[in-house]
Amino acid sequence: MALLAFTGNRFLADETLRDTLLARGLDPRALPRLGGEDVSPEALRPHLSPGLFGDGGVIVDFEGVKPDKALLELLAGAAVTVALLDEAPPATRLKLYEKQGEVVPSPAPSKPGDVTGWVVQRAKKAKLPLEREAAAYLAEVFGPDLAGIAGELNKLALLDGPLNRPAVQRVVGREPPGDSFAMLGAATAGRPGEAVTQLRRLLASGEDPFKLMGAVVWQYSLVARCVALLQQEGRVTEAAAAQRLGVKPYPAKKALDVARRLNEGKIRGHLARILDADLHMKRGLDPGAVLERLIVQLSV
Repeated sequence: MALLAFTGNRFLADETLRDTLLARGLDPRALPRLGGEDVSPEALRPHLSPGLFGDGGVIVDFEGVKPDKALLELLAGAAVTVALLDEAPPATRLKLYEKQGEVVPSPAPSKPGDVTGWVVQRAKKAKLPLEREAAAYLAEVFGPDLAGIAGELNKLALLDGPLNRPAVQRVVGREPPGDSFAMLGAATAGRPGEAVTQLRRLLASGEDPFKLMGAVVWQYSLVARCVALLQQEGRVTEAAAAQRLGVKPYPAKKALDVARRLNEGKIRGHLARILDADLHMKRGLDPGAVLERLIVQLSV
């Protein structure tokens, strides 16, 4: 009858699948749902023919499954609605879906700003008085975990009054994860308290201190090269910096932001402090304490 392939973010694809089936007069809760080892021709055949009351349907979850051509052809030829959950099908499978049925993509927001926008829109749809700063907080602490955010919004629906950032933080009870670029940006802007807070959040979230030191070395190498570019060329765009440094636009932008606050003398001093801290860590001194001292030194 119909082959519907739902692709993209799993949480969004599952929601879209349910909404689409309901719009077509099918109750997804009443349909058989097969996944894992149950996705086989033998298990599927009994569900691929219409019942006494016309069109039926089946939901097939391809997570962890590698369907062969015979199975795909069996589903494409079904006499009922077949709803497939397939997050990232290869091109050959996607082509078959497009030829034999319909593909319903559910791309997920990934950048913090995009996730914040998604939270705002979802809250509006649910008629929640969620302020944008509170939406940004949820995007910070959950990142691309849309299912986690949706769960928190369900809890927040039980509260009265405006949902500002402090109110939402009290309910969610999570600290935003540390950001190594934000840490270095605060340090070079002379805000040691903020920089150390970012460092402590990173360490508390389980970041390896030696990997953090590696990140500091890498990021400051980009910053040093950006300082040199700015001295040579005056003004440098993010796109030009990314091309010259051989990195993606985001780290290039962050490195440029830091570099604009520095000059050759300051960056040389910072690099010397980073080298000393790296040697102290490798000689057995407490890595967390060494990193914290370094971040304070970078802030002055």
